[in-house]
Amino acid sequence: MANQSEKSRAFNLHWGSGIIAEEAAYDGEHHRPTIQLLEFEDGSTSVRFCYYSGNGRFQRSPLIVGESDIDGLRGALENTPRLKELLTRLAG
Repeated sequence: MANQSEKSRAFNLHWGSGIIAEEAAYDGEHHRPTIQLLEFEDGSTSVRFCYYSGNGRFQRSPLIVGESDIDGLRGALENTPRLKELLTRLAG
């Protein structure tokens, strides 16, 4: 099931903090691959590729997306216009 976070959540990294402005996530078989638009307090933005475990815990390992998760993530991106635009620029 694809979904987007209903309300913004805060994040804090050692080089800055802000909110998760948009989030596209898909509940996969083994984990929840997630792509987030991070909006820093200074107005800059970054894209974070991450995942959550089956019990909802944020994982610090690299995101690995299986082919079976691609369509679900693409569907989730339909609800995240800014994030989708940045990824479209990335993919060409």
